[in-house]
Amino acid sequence: QVQLVESGGGLVQAGGSLRLSCAASGSIFSTNTMDWYRQAPGKQREWVATITSGGSTKYANSVKDRFTISRADAGNTVTVSLQMNSLKPEDTAVYYCAAFSLGVWGQGTQVTVSS
Repeated sequence: QVQLVESGGGLVQAGGSLRLSCAASGSIFSTNTMDWYRQAPGKQREWVATITSGGSTKYANSVKDRFTISRADAGNTVTVSLQMNSLKPEDTAVYYCAAFSLGVWGQGTQVTVSS
């Protein structure tokens, strides 16, 4: 079964850190680019970061130098992490793990940053 399950969201004060994890079950993910997106209240979903199967990364300008995406491949499971530092209230959103090119999305995890 192909699925993405996020964890690690929560409430944090501005300037703090959180680490999100995504368990990607299914052999197709091991050779696929993985992504993080987010959707703030009343706004469209936006891309946050991408990591290729080879480990190359890209970031949205709004999170560059504060967020780090990584992945660990083990058999039929890929764990994709998003380390978020120096969090700001504007980072408040539901964060989604995705294999965008495959059209596969997780259920999302809430991140709330208080000022």
